[in-house]
Amino acid sequence: MSDKEPDTAAPGAHASRLRLEGARVARGEKVVLEDLTLDLAVSRLAIVGRNGSGKSTLARLLAGLVTPDAGQVTINGVDMARDRKAALGEVGILFQNPDHQIIFPTVLEELAFGLAQQGRGKKQAEAAARETLARFGKSHWDAAYVDTLSHGQKHLVCLMAITAMAPRLLILDEPFAGLDIPTRAQLMRYLGHYQGNLIHISHDPADLAGCDQALWLERGRIHRQGDSAAVIADYVARMTELGEADDIADLAG
Repeated sequence: MSDKEPDTAAPGAHASRLRLEGARVARGEKVVLEDLTLDLAVSRLAIVGRNGSGKSTLARLLAGLVTPDAGQVTINGVDMARDRKAALGEVGILFQNPDHQIIFPTVLEELAFGLAQQGRGKKQAEAAARETLARFGKSHWDAAYVDTLSHGQKHLVCLMAITAMAPRLLILDEPFAGLDIPTRAQLMRYLGHYQGNLIHISHDPADLAGCDQALWLERGRIHRQGDSAAVIADYVARMTELGEADDIADLAG
């Protein structure tokens, strides 16, 4: 594996240094991730894998929301599980369901919360939140109640909240799955407001077109990592091959 940083970093951004050293995550007796070892400079990284391969757990591990049962995870030298305040400046994560992410009743409160967690005073946090709303053309949303918003609008609130915190790396854990085509296209366009590095988890190869590297997870382990076009092409070919089989026809004994 080369230590050379990719040449495709987003404008104004430096690649994020991702290091996993024997990382392991288990839930009870079930091992979800096993012996993940990786040293990678991330600019635009795709993560692919079947359902149950550990993609979402890896996203939470990288964001510091899950503590490894063994090994260590650092991004730009920050131990994500042990230094939560520093981790907030390194990584933001956008989940598939915005209702699992939003905790405050109004849009302004939601945006200001993360900024306060980074150490800003209440007035500073609210001012920065209003600046973010203005940048997205949504200043009129400040007093809106989140429970009155559509599913797509809630996704946008989450994206604005993360963007306001300006993390160096943003993880997308299939946040646009299940959305209709216009809403999906609009949110992808809004994503252009974020200028840092990106890890994108998706079942749809079309979502991953801008990635320069890819990581293929298989049963909680790294099956392959490298050039995005090559890895994703092999992944799609393998999934197509599996789709031609009938491994869901037989009932378990």
